[in-house]
Amino acid sequence: MKKTSTRLADGRELLYYDSRDDAVRDVVDPRPLDPVATTSQIRRDPLLGDRVAVASHRQARTYHPPADACPLCPSRDGRQSEIPAASYDVAVFENRFPSLAGDAGRCEVVCFTSDHDASFADLTEERAGLVLEAWTDRTAELAGLPGVRQVFCFENRGAEIGVTLGHPHGQIYAYPFVTPRTDLMLRSVAAHLARTGRNLFDDVVARERAEGDRVVLEGEHWVAFVPYAAHWPYEVHLYPKRRVRDLRELDDAARTEFPQVYLELLRRFDRIFGPGEPPTPYISAWHQAPFGPSDFAPEFGLHLELFTVRRTSGKLKFLAGSESGMNVFINDVPPETAAARLREVASE
Repeated sequence: MKKTSTRLADGRELLYYDSRDDAVRDVVDPRPLDPVATTSQIRRDPLLGDRVAVASHRQARTYHPPADACPLCPSRDGRQSEIPAASYDVAVFENRFPSLAGDAGRCEVVCFTSDHDASFADLTEERAGLVLEAWTDRTAELAGLPGVRQVFCFENRGAEIGVTLGHPHGQIYAYPFVTPRTDLMLRSVAAHLARTGRNLFDDVVARERAEGDRVVLEGEHWVAFVPYAAHWPYEVHLYPKRRVRDLRELDDAARTEFPQVYLELLRRFDRIFGPGEPPTPYISAWHQAPFGPSDFAPEFGLHLELFTVRRTSGKLKFLAGSESGMNVFINDVPPETAAARLREVASE
């Protein structure tokens, strides 16, 4: 992998990740851009104890542009985009409309391919491996920024999720705090350790592998399963078999196998609802341990959570009263049924 760092016209950082060591990335961004002005701030909810990012500048962000005006495509035929090069492998840049900025954190965009009409599932194993390297590199770099406590790499796919740019891409958030979801996990880890003397993540994976009926696929170094108490109609958790805290700690064997397993999962997701159905909308989220002082962060287990908001053909799972009002999920698809379907579509 070759990494090249440069700057866009308004001063934001742009990084190219290339498979070839001889790639040259010296094209200058010619756009007459004003400096980025953000109003992002973090406010703490005194009742719940969690935090809300207030970012009014995001009201002006690009919204469903036509394909020939996509800001994530390469710059070609006289049209300038966020990426000055005429082609690229993987590109990462600071978001022009970040939810988090300055002391409130940092947001980056990750473009998986220069092909506007592709998806992550269309990538080769080599390209998916390069994306993994980019995620890992950004985790390492952002972890070193003052005040950053957690790095979140994720992809939103599909208009049903709220995606406003159709180009295959993901995002990375560097939070200046430990997120509520991670905090809940760490509390459960601490309680389980005090009660049993064992690691909770290890026990969850061991249970799923032992029971087997929710396992979707398993490799030598990774295992994917629908969790026992899945929140979403189709939800898969992907774990390395050797527990690590974050992407930086994955060994070479796990890195080599990851593209095979992950691409297969994504391709099965697109077959859940049968032939002729549009691509399955999903959220793919890496959960990594926080940085800085935390008693139980060393006990954290890196994993990826992949889920869709589509519950059946033509119908979405909406977060209504119980979910949105009280955070109590109601799942219409039994996890064992979801796992069976995801195993079944392997041969379709």
